Parts: sequence; structure tokens; C-alpha cells
Amino acid sequence: MAEGAPAVRLRQAVLVAAELELLAETLTRELGLAAPFRDPGVAEFGLANVVFAIGDCFLEVVSPVAAGTAAGRQLERAGGDGGYMALFDLEDLEGARERAERDGVRTVWRIDLPDISGTHMHPADLRGTIVSLDGSRPYGSWRWGGPDWTGKVGTGAPGRLEGITVAVRDPAAVAARWGAVLGVAPAGEGGTQLEMSDGATVRFVGSGERGVEEITEIALALPAAVRAGRESLAVGAARLTLSDL
Repeated sequence: MAEGAPAVRLRQAVLVAAELELLAETLTRELGLAAPFRDPGVAEFGLANVVFAIGDCFLEVVSPVAAGTAAGRQLERAGGDGGYMALFDLEDLEGARERAERDGVRTVWRIDLPDISGTHMHPADLRGTIVSLDGSRPYGSWRWGGPDWTGKVGTGAPGRLEGITVAVRDPAAVAARWGAVLGVAPAGEGGTQLEMSDGATVRFVGSGERGVEEITEIALALPAAVRAGRESLAVGAARLTLSDL
């Protein structure tokens, strides 16, 4: 990103699972995570969830508990568990909202609270996955992480969210689309990467024979003792790629 530009961070990556508790137990054990926050607010979307704090970012798992949910449709499209959503924390949220409206990206849900604002964008317009444009106040807090993060910066398990990989049918075009809304110029070979303010990376790759547009990888840095030399952990159609913190 350009020096002095408003910060844009990937704060939360989301998986969808048919069996919430089973995956939550696996992630707690395999990634050395503390007990997650369970947000009753996601019942509005027909979901149950768990939210794990990793460093000052988050890994969430959602699972449908009602019929006709977007999460349920994603499970069907992907043929099982996998990637679901990406949440970005923007210092200039209003600028991103204006750019999204200007570019014809529809808002499907919006909320403005004293300590955070959120905006879910229509995945058919941005492509790849559901994107949430959020703005924390003070910047670095994160209500979606639970009471320890509401209006203040908390402490998560040792680790770092390094980025995500999103499979789409036209990587360069989708990178440009996301970049235009987020205010981040595409970089990397073929203009298929977006570099966040903290060094995290959003990569776009071809969707291949499956043709399903989705988050296929979530990259995490973990303490060496927790990682234990492992390169990845499979979660259905997605994988968590692991590196040393």
C-alpha cells in the first residue's frame, strides 16, 4: 500500500462447517487456540459460530442452524466444509462504502455501532466470497471478537493471520474489483494480489475444473512448537497453510 494511506487490514477469515463443534474442537487442539467467543448475534443470519482470536486477528467458523442460509448454500456448492467469508478493517470505511456504491456493488447488510461499523457486500458483485467492510473504533478493537475486544484491543493466542487465497474464474479482474473498493492497488504477477497494511496478502487464483468461487486457503503463522513442522491442515475444500511465527 502507498505510504501514509489509510490502513486496510484483513482482520477475520471465516470457514463454514456442517458440524460446528467437531471443527471447533479440531482447531482448538491443532492450532493451540484458547476457548472461542460465541456470538449470539449471528442467529440473525440463521447461524451459530465460534470466533478464535489469533494475535490481534480472528479465525471464525460458522454453521447453519436454519434452512435457506447463505452458509448452507455454500456447503452445497463446495460439497462440504470450506471457506466462507473475509472481514476487512478499514480506517476509511466511509470511503470504501462510497467506492462500492459508485461501482455498483450492492450492500446486503449494514450496521453502525459506537465502536464498529460493518457492511456485507453482495458476493455476486465482488465475486469470490462474501466480503465485509468494517471500521473499528478505536482502530484495532473488534467487537466481533467478543467482550474482550469491544471498544478495546485484546490479546489472542500466539499467531498471526497471514492472508487468504480466493479461487475465482478471472483472478486479475476480481483482484482489480476488490482493490477498487478497498482502496488497495493490485500487485504481484498479473496483478492478482492485494497487500494489506500489516503485510497480510489476499491472493486470487483460477477456480480450475471445480469452477467454485471460494476461499481455498487461509494462511496462519504459529509458534514453532504449535506448528510442529506441519505445512497445512485440511478443512474440507479449503486448507489452513501453516508457517512459523
